[in-house]
Amino acid sequence: MLEHTAPGRARLSGQLNMDSCGALAAPLAKLAGEAPLRLDLSGIASADSAALALLLGARRAADAAGHALALENWPSGLSALLDLYSLAELLSATAAD
Repeated sequence: MLEHTAPGRARLSGQLNMDSCGALAAPLAKLAGEAPLRLDLSGIASADSAALALLLGARRAADAAGHALALENWPSGLSALLDLYSLAELLSATAAD
């Protein structure tokens, strides 16, 4: 689930997997492309590699628009996938600071 919590802030929660990420991709990319965004990941209960693809899409949208995207409060399972696929540098950095 994607929740817009305040101006420039949003939260992802629940299970992020192949079944759920497809519906989240366009709304998250739109949000990331509209303005700088701080995205809280602490509500993610479980995730697979589709979650990383979702976050990469948000990063691309933010970069294309010249906006910052800060990904905060990584859950341990998602952090492990981040390390496994060597994406920590790409997804942990804040773009367009």
